[in-house]
Amino acid sequence: MFNLTRRVFGIGLLAATVGLSFGAAAQDLKQLNIGYQKTGLPVIARQQQVIEKALADKGVTVKWVEFTAGPPLVEALNVGAIDVGWTGDAPPIFGQSAGANIVYAAALPSNGDGEAIFVKPASPVQSIADLKGKRIGIGKGTSAHNLLVAALEKAGVPFDQITPVYLSPADAAAAFASDQIDAWAVWDPFFAIAETRYQPRVLARSSDVLKVNTYFLANKDFAKAHPEIITTTIAALGEAAKWADQNRDKVAEALHEVTGVPLDAQTIAANRSKFGIFPITDEIVASQQATADRFYKLGLIPKAVRISDAVWAAPGN
Repeated sequence: MFNLTRRVFGIGLLAATVGLSFGAAAQDLKQLNIGYQKTGLPVIARQQQVIEKALADKGVTVKWVEFTAGPPLVEALNVGAIDVGWTGDAPPIFGQSAGANIVYAAALPSNGDGEAIFVKPASPVQSIADLKGKRIGIGKGTSAHNLLVAALEKAGVPFDQITPVYLSPADAAAAFASDQIDAWAVWDPFFAIAETRYQPRVLARSSDVLKVNTYFLANKDFAKAHPEIITTTIAALGEAAKWADQNRDKVAEALHEVTGVPLDAQTIAANRSKFGIFPITDEIVASQQATADRFYKLGLIPKAVRISDAVWAAPGN
């Protein structure tokens, strides 16, 4: 179960690192703390410094805090160690079920082709159905967790007939390399890195089995206290998305520059990425609700959630 009291990397240390004081309701905001991962639109925004430029006239600086996965990012949002951040579809569901103080501020495209379940070329596993009885590396509460659940459901394999091995991407990479797990479900750039190393057999991609989104999230108190910062940041992310679509040949280098992930892997990731940011519609809420209901039915989250309760209402809406 997603545990909001568990300090994945020491929230106290993280707070000191980003140089903040907890509590988002300060009258004069001096610094926006953004959580990001090793790929995606926020990385482009950081490299282009579009958010910094958009907030400069407000006297607000930007601090970027990197996370290896969505669940610890959601935990950091919950306690106010960061103000906003980007994750896949599953982390906010696990967070909301555990009472996280978060809101959905905007939607972004799915991980799509850049998230998959795969095995090594020599594996006897040829399909999702063959995963029955196998050990599968997965990040608990991540978007890849949802991919695994949905892919098994589509193949008619009950979730309790596989053995999920809950690991961080780094630990899962080591387990996959040493054959301690039979398959791995993960997103880019970790999937792309695995492709460069193993040429794995892909059993399913998110684009094959899911119609979901990724999300730009905010600490609920911060969003209430600083709605104009949220709207300005979303608009800046939109500018970064336009740049990425117009400069496809430069996206991989931008991702590599910020994250240090090898350029060949980031090139694979960039070539299959979709960029954009848009309002959260009723259709998006319904899709996210279906995912939450699936997790609750399987006992993967402690209580049912209503996604609409956590959707931020932008000023004027």
